[in-house]
Amino acid sequence: MPQLIRLYLKSIVIGFALSLVFTASLVWLDVANLQHLFFNVRGGFIAGAVLFGFNGLLFSGVQFAVSIMAMSDSGGSRGKRVRVFQRPRQLRFVENTPGTSKIRSDRPR
Repeated sequence: MPQLIRLYLKSIVIGFALSLVFTASLVWLDVANLQHLFFNVRGGFIAGAVLFGFNGLLFSGVQFAVSIMAMSDSGGSRGKRVRVFQRPRQLRFVENTPGTSKIRSDRPR
């Protein structure tokens, strides 16, 4: 089996295990009266299954993304940095008379 597929399946198992723990803790702590919904309402198990399934999809996707992003090389090469903006010229006021002001640049044109 390819290594990437093995990593993906491992992420799915970890994600759904986290989802099971998360859903069980929501029901045990009775957050938003979910315990009553799951055990006393007809068809409440469907809500529990949907909550478990969607959380499992979310957690496994996040787990896979984190594991892929952690696979970067540790050599520290991040590519060549490109300077987008140039440093602005330093401007000096030479003469400041009422009504007019002359500005001189330090860099030649």
